[in-house]
Amino acid sequence: VVEAYRQGLRPALGYELNPWLLCLANFRAWRAGYHGKVSFLKKDLWKVDLSDCNNVIVFLAPSVKPPLAAKLLAELPDGARVVSGRFPFPSWTPSSTVGQGLEQVWAYDMEQVRRAAQSSAQGSPA
Repeated sequence: VVEAYRQGLRPALGYELNPWLLCLANFRAWRAGYHGKVSFLKKDLWKVDLSDCNNVIVFLAPSVKPPLAAKLLAELPDGARVVSGRFPFPSWTPSSTVGQGLEQVWAYDMEQVRRAAQSSAQGSPA
């Protein structure tokens, strides 16, 4: 979230249920000088409405990616971009990728992901 803010994304907001990780995130934001500029909320990502989000950054285990992909497809606008750290979305084709190993990230443009999903559902090559 701090890096998203540094890169100009506003608002910069993170969701975390684990109270220890929430405290750690707030501490790191404070230490980096971004207290009050970025926010971390104790909320369940599965219950948050993401329909007004244009940029989503996730660092989640591979087992969570398929149900999250369905949520993102259902809620995000076409102009949204999803960035995934450490693990890609298994059924999505990234529009770009940077880094390698544990430092690799994948970027997905929702309009492109939706088009590929629709083509796949219709039996057409993506």
